[in-house]
Amino acid sequence: MRDRMHEVSPGASLAEKVEWLIRNLWPADAGPPRNNVETAAAIARATGEDISSTTVWKLRTGRQENPQLRTLTALASFFGVPLGFFGFPAESAPIGDDLVLTALRRAVEQGAVRPEVLRALVDLTPETRRVVDEMILAAAAADRRWNGGAARGDRAAVPEGSAG
Repeated sequence: MRDRMHEVSPGASLAEKVEWLIRNLWPADAGPPRNNVETAAAIARATGEDISSTTVWKLRTGRQENPQLRTLTALASFFGVPLGFFGFPAESAPIGDDLVLTALRRAVEQGAVRPEVLRALVDLTPETRRVVDEMILAAAAADRRWNGGAARGDRAAVPEGSAG
C-alpha cells in the first residue's frame, strides 16, 4: 500500500504536476487563467519563452510527457519551482512536499484556510488527528471524483487556440 500523503501531493505524472501548479501556485500577479490560451500567454509574458496553448493543453492532459528542456525551464521559472520538480518521482518527491507547504501557506495568507483551523489541528491528540486525517483524505478523494480530478474546475479538457 502506498503512502497516503502522496494522494494529496502534486502528483507523479508530468500532467498532474503541471495541473497542480496551475491550481495551487499560479503567481498572484499574473491573474488567474481561464483557459490554455491565457495560461500560455502568461507564461510567455513572464519568461520570454514562446509556449503555445496547444503545448499547455498537451502538458495538462498528458499528451506530451517529454517536453523540451526550455519548456520545463519556462514552467519552473514561471511557477518559482526548482527544475527538479519535473524529474523522476523519487527525486522530485521532497520538492513536491515543500511545494505543498508553500501552497498551504499561500492558502492561509489568502484566507482560503483559516490559521485557527491549523492551530486546532496541531493541538489535537494523535488519535483524534488520525480521524481528522482520514476525513480530509476521504473528502479530497470525493472532491476529485465529483470534479473529474480538478479541484477548481477542469480547465485542461479541450485545447484552445493554436500557437501562443
